[in-house]
Amino acid sequence: MDISLVIPLLNEAESLPELHSWIKKVMDENGYSYEIIFIDDGSTDSSWEIIENLRKSHEEVKGIRFRRNYGKSAALNKGFAAASGNTVVTMDADLQDSPDEVPEMNRLLWEEGFDLVSGWKKKRYDPITKTIPTKLYNWATRKMSGIYLHDFNCGLKAYKNDVVKSVEVYGEMHRYIPVLAKRAGYEKITEKVVQHQARKYGTTKFGIARFIRGPLDLMSISFVSKFGKRPMHFFGFWGMISFVIGFLLTAYVLIDKWIAVLNEERQQLVTQNPLFYLALVTLIVGVQLFMGGFLGELVSRNAPDRNNYEERERLGL
Repeated sequence: MDISLVIPLLNEAESLPELHSWIKKVMDENGYSYEIIFIDDGSTDSSWEIIENLRKSHEEVKGIRFRRNYGKSAALNKGFAAASGNTVVTMDADLQDSPDEVPEMNRLLWEEGFDLVSGWKKKRYDPITKTIPTKLYNWATRKMSGIYLHDFNCGLKAYKNDVVKSVEVYGEMHRYIPVLAKRAGYEKITEKVVQHQARKYGTTKFGIARFIRGPLDLMSISFVSKFGKRPMHFFGFWGMISFVIGFLLTAYVLIDKWIAVLNEERQQLVTQNPLFYLALVTLIVGVQLFMGGFLGELVSRNAPDRNNYEERERLGL
């Protein structure tokens, strides 16, 4: 099969028939063999009934239904597991992503040799309350990940099948699939300017909570990418730094007290010196960080997938 289209959705009943017709037109014009996988993420409208009707009359349509809303990442993860096409394309179900972009994205994968092609909505039809935070988010992600894409959160992306089979999307990680792919060894990532349509039906699922969850997920994936299999390198290093600082402060407080005793000067109690408490805190923090690294190392070394690595190819096996 040439292309699998993975489409997560939540309460998009009005747009589904039009989206299906649009996709079918593009796929048939280009002679692709394809499947459309709709993932209903707990819709409360008639979205699932429409998917079932499409499935009965069109063999290329498949559906997955969640009993409740689990989020876009969970929907994409299920869709990726079910996809069988050589190319896997993701898009939103609200008609803001254009299926007309798929043939060129597919060409970039197989003729230009990229692993992942990410859409870039250079001209957007979103309110300023959404576009400005998105620009800040994309800037921060570029700096932290080293992947220079303009629009990480664009729903329209194309992947080679082995890319989506090598990443696990959970939580709010759908925004960072390019980062997950790079972590898995797929570094040939590019972007394509795509047409952004104004929303025709329904309401946006954009919420203020993404401002909190997004940066936290980015920090999480950045940490796991660097130290997931060697946590002692992070916790042990900073624990040692903190412990050394605490040790030096303790030594300073004791030496200062000893000099005062030798000179028979009026002296204050060690516990009255603010540096004593700072030294105590840094010593405790240092020990805790070191123990955290030690425990993390034990967990990592006993994990069942500790020796699972992405292999680009096998020779003679």
